[in-house]
Amino acid sequence: MRILICNDDGVFAPGITVLAHTLRSFADVTVVAPETERSTTGHTLTLDHPLRVVEVSPQTFGCSGYPADCALFGLAHLMKDNKPDLVISGINKGANLGQDIFYSGTVAAAREAAFRGVPAISVSSAMNFAHPNPPEDFYQTAADFIEALVKAHIWQEFVPREVLNINVPDLAEADIRGAAITTPGFRHYSEDVSERTDFKGRSYYWIGGIYSGFEKRAGTDCQVVDDAMISITSLNVLGASPDRNEKWREFFKTIPGWGTRS
Repeated sequence: MRILICNDDGVFAPGITVLAHTLRSFADVTVVAPETERSTTGHTLTLDHPLRVVEVSPQTFGCSGYPADCALFGLAHLMKDNKPDLVISGINKGANLGQDIFYSGTVAAAREAAFRGVPAISVSSAMNFAHPNPPEDFYQTAADFIEALVKAHIWQEFVPREVLNINVPDLAEADIRGAAITTPGFRHYSEDVSERTDFKGRSYYWIGGIYSGFEKRAGTDCQVVDDAMISITSLNVLGASPDRNEKWREFFKTIPGWGTRS
C-alpha cells in the first residue's frame, strides 16, 4: 500500500517522524511537509511565487509552502503516476478539536487530498502546546492507532470527499479508554489582542487566544478526548455524503485492541 504523509509542524517534527517510521515497517511511505512550522495557517495555497522542494532523506521532502501545498505537490506532481491509497496528515503537536478544525493546517492538508479524490485522515496528539519536549510515547500512542487503522484497510471505507479528523489524548496507550465517533465541539479562547510598543514608540499587536476550556456536551470531540478516549470525527467536505457516524461506529468496533476498551 502507498501512503502520503504531510503535516503542519514541519518535516523534522517528532510527530511526523514517529508516524513515518511506524508505517514504513509495512507500507510504502512518502513524506512531504513544510520546511518550517506552518501551524494555524488554514487552507493556504502558495500562488504568487514558486515552491521550493528538497529531498531531505529518502522519500522525505521538505517544501517551502504550506500544508495544503504539500498535499497538492505530493498528489499532483510527486505521486501523480502512482497515487497513494491514503493521505495522513500529522501527527500534530496539540489537539485539533471544535472550531480549531477550521484554522488547522493539519486538517487542511487532509482536506486538500479529499478534494483530489484520495481518502484522508488528519491526526493530532492532544498535548499541551507549551510543553517544550512532549514524551515521544504520546506520539507513539497515536501512531499505533493509525497503524491499526491502515492494517484494517481503512481507506476502503471512505466515500468521496470525506476526511476523518482523529484526536488522541496525551496518554500512554495503556491509559486510553477506547475510541468514539464524535461531532465537533466548541473551545473557549480569550481572543485577546495585546498592544505593545517597540523601541521607536510604535504600536504593534499580538493576537492572544488563551485557552479557557470547552463546552461540556456529550458526544463531542472535546468531551471525548477529555474523557481519555480517542475522538474520530467524520468531516464530509462539500456536503458530498450523508451522516456517516453509524457506519464508522461499526468499522471501529472491528479494530483489535482499540474499539473494545472501557
